[in-house]
Amino acid sequence: MSIDVTLQGARVLRPDGWDSAPLAVSGGVFVDAADGREIDLTGYDVLPGIIDVHGDGFERHMAPRRGALRERDAGMVAVAAELAANGITTAVLAQFWSWEGGLRGPDFAREVFDSVRVMRTSVPIDMRLQLRLETHYLDEMDAAEAVIDEFGVGYVVFNDHLPHARLAEGRKPPRLTGQALKSRRNPEDYFKLLLDLHGRGAEVGPAMDALTHRLAAKGITMGSHDDHTAADRAEWRARGAHVSEFPETLDAAQAARDAGEFIVLGAPNVVRGASHAGNASAQDLIGAGLCDALASDYHYPSPARAAWRCVELGLLDEVAAWRLVSDGPARLLGLEDRGRLEPGLRADFIVMDQSNRRIVATVAGGQVAWMSGEVAQRFV
Repeated sequence: MSIDVTLQGARVLRPDGWDSAPLAVSGGVFVDAADGREIDLTGYDVLPGIIDVHGDGFERHMAPRRGALRERDAGMVAVAAELAANGITTAVLAQFWSWEGGLRGPDFAREVFDSVRVMRTSVPIDMRLQLRLETHYLDEMDAAEAVIDEFGVGYVVFNDHLPHARLAEGRKPPRLTGQALKSRRNPEDYFKLLLDLHGRGAEVGPAMDALTHRLAAKGITMGSHDDHTAADRAEWRARGAHVSEFPETLDAAQAARDAGEFIVLGAPNVVRGASHAGNASAQDLIGAGLCDALASDYHYPSPARAAWRCVELGLLDEVAAWRLVSDGPARLLGLEDRGRLEPGLRADFIVMDQSNRRIVATVAGGQVAWMSGEVAQRFV
């Protein structure tokens, strides 16, 4: 049930900047004036809810002990709680469909998607689905497309995690044994699988051309993951994949920007100051104007932290920095009903303590999703 309130006394981050005018909520949306009671939020900031376009932090809740314990419905409730505690009101759950197996395999993908389908109407957080398709997993492409249709997946991203250089030399990649055992496979059988997938490289291009044509006709947002060169981006652009997720180089990111495409960077990269894989620094790319959205990737607290890190480093002002976790992601996903604090839009907002920038309340679609400490007393 939506709250009907007017928030008074807070600093409110609107599209043009901060102001202290009241913010009214009624019927799940922002309104010009509400009939509900007034709440004094002096000492707090109110900002648009975070829209996370790519995150796989849900894995720890769905499979808290690899191979031993799976949590389905209860796990997804825990995911929603963690998202809310970190100010995320719309979350795209990024799930692999990969030859890697285990938590990245098709069976686990179906578990995740089915859990979201069961639980999404019982939690305030808007949980959406992304399928990360391994391009060389050709024998499972038809099944992947069927899952996309069955669960209404609206966002598909293409990956290629095969260690091609090593495989071309017939050498085992590093950590092969651990990866094989993690997916409950014999290491020698796993190595043979990788060699077979690598050997079918000539089939991948035509298969991706056909699949992306069909997905585009269904209106599905598509992107490519880890673009390394401008040529990589051009190849996926030709297929209708207009999102560049986590480009590895300045050239790849610049190619996306020159074509007017969306660029997603990892918020943990911003917080850390560098990529854990040694790729282009997100801080440098943001400073060059090459970012439209910051994603949690594997760490749900990072989007809010990364936005403020951009401000601290002088890369962006507060309005522009927060736009990377709110309005920018909304535009990427085609969600015109959220991302800003404006009348008529979905009432997604967070309350933040001005003294320490700690998120103390999250409201999604006008419903309380998270609230803690002294601010809760003001509401209740």
